Amino acid sequence: MADIIQLLPDHVANQIAAGEVVQRPASVVKELIENAVDAGSTSIKLIVKNAGKTLIQVVDDGKGMSATDARLSFERHATSKIKAAEDLFQLHTKGFRGEALASIAAISHVEMNTRQEDDEVGTQLKIEGSKIVDQGVTVTPVGTSLLVKNLFFNIPARRNFLKSDTVELRHIIDEFQRVALAHPNIQFDFYNNGSELFNLPASNLRQRIVHIFGGKTNEKLVPVEEDTEVVNLSGFICKPEFAKKTRGEQFFFVNNRFVKNSYLHHAVCAAFEGLIKEQTHPSYFLFLEVDPSGIDINIHPTKTEVKFDDEHALYAILRASVKHSLGQFNVAPVLDFERDANLDTPYNYKSKNADFPTVEVDANFNPFEKESKGSINVGYQKREKPQASWENLYVGLEKKSDFSSIEFESEEVTGSLFNNTKEQEVSATSYQLHKKYIVTTIKSGMVIINQHRAHQRVLYEQYLKNITIDKGVSQQLLFPLKLSFTKTEIALLKELKDSLENTGFLFSNFKDEEVEVSGIPLNISESEVGIIVDQLLSDFQSEVPESSLSQADILAKAMCKTLAVKSGEVLNVASQEVLVNNLFATKEPTVSPFNKPTYITMTVEEIDKRFL
Repeated sequence: MADIIQLLPDHVANQIAAGEVVQRPASVVKELIENAVDAGSTSIKLIVKNAGKTLIQVVDDGKGMSATDARLSFERHATSKIKAAEDLFQLHTKGFRGEALASIAAISHVEMNTRQEDDEVGTQLKIEGSKIVDQGVTVTPVGTSLLVKNLFFNIPARRNFLKSDTVELRHIIDEFQRVALAHPNIQFDFYNNGSELFNLPASNLRQRIVHIFGGKTNEKLVPVEEDTEVVNLSGFICKPEFAKKTRGEQFFFVNNRFVKNSYLHHAVCAAFEGLIKEQTHPSYFLFLEVDPSGIDINIHPTKTEVKFDDEHALYAILRASVKHSLGQFNVAPVLDFERDANLDTPYNYKSKNADFPTVEVDANFNPFEKESKGSINVGYQKREKPQASWENLYVGLEKKSDFSSIEFESEEVTGSLFNNTKEQEVSATSYQLHKKYIVTTIKSGMVIINQHRAHQRVLYEQYLKNITIDKGVSQQLLFPLKLSFTKTEIALLKELKDSLENTGFLFSNFKDEEVEVSGIPLNISESEVGIIVDQLLSDFQSEVPESSLSQADILAKAMCKTLAVKSGEVLNVASQEVLVNNLFATKEPTVSPFNKPTYITMTVEEIDKRFL
């Protein structure tokens, strides 16, 4: 029998590895920026076109590569980060596998320009689908410039699975922010389709967070710092009142590498227990420095999953440190009713000794000394108010009044404002059960309606009609609402502006980090506007559609989900009947916009069977 096992060609093996390493354009951005950080760069530029599908370029001012290293860097498992297996337990760099550049070159057109400081000219390398097309010398500044064009040009199936440009750009921004937060000492610039999205100068961590997430973030931050034998913890948490319903500002960095860990996230949430509402998530930017030999990051190609030797100790330290920060900065409430918070000594001044004032005071000074010796006498006379006499009230009333000429209204009622017909008493045909369900009768039996889902269906069709056909009615605000957002959220709001205005929102001004809302839909209160817009942004960031029809669908779903009557809300009889009538007037009364049943029916026969 012939041998059937054979070695795969290099280009096939590279494409298989690319399936693990390069899942979308954001994966390429992550690998290239991390390589630029490992090269010792002080300034990194990211240039993107069409959400990375057309072009991804990373320019750094690092140490660069020689001609031999430039060509060797695109071979599989070629790396300068490690040399032996033991180095995997002492990693101080971002990458170490040696698969990234080979995987990227296998599925795109790559052009590299690089030069070392001692060389007069640099090296230019062009690769298409793992094949080196051209190599020569070029004039280029010190550092490396890597261009990745036409991603997935030879794998059309993978290209077709990519999401819309807005979704892919959102993933690129996420990867960019993670690396930028981990290295505040490096300057980062981000350009998308020729416009500048981020300009992050080299600074400290607090300033870097404010530059990325907006100026309003500074007042939210509470510092965390704890040094132990197991872990050195530093960073910031956000105050409990700024907790959000959606995740997005939760960052863990282990040895300056972004990681995802649900166990450690639970530790932070446990520290906030009792301070934030249910189903809300605290924001945090926490850096953990541990011994590299105590962690294993060689689990997944993305290197976002980490295994710790002693997770239980980390959990306890993290929870205690966050609680300590909340307490020491008076963020957490205390049960001391006699204490005045204004008289508390700041935490940083508790260990300092009090300094005596340097102002000299003459203890013998008496400002009244001259007056007591002299003959000056200032008299004071009390001014008496004129006393009112009760007899004055009756002056001039001695003359008797003649009431004969005054006409009074007749006591007899000649007409009736209302008809004499008997009022028909409205009999209640519906009943609210456990503040959650509405029970009403039909010819064949009864209907049990879920009030939350039914109202979702009614609002969904109403908003969808407003967005696509009619324009929703808006109520003008006397004082415009000012809402703060990040630059990426402002860009997304500008895209949704027309659809939101059709539902009844009116925007008077768009700034870099602020939006003015001058009008809102009729059935929305001012206090709900911020919640609704945050919910809209989170829904669109997770699944932004390309077509306007599906965009309107997501917008209508997000608004009805937030504004629908909640379970536990008491409805009077009139409200119940209006909800029931509106539900059965919709096109699809049987299911909610999220494909869940809105009501169930029970016939008289089914009820009779229960009594057999």
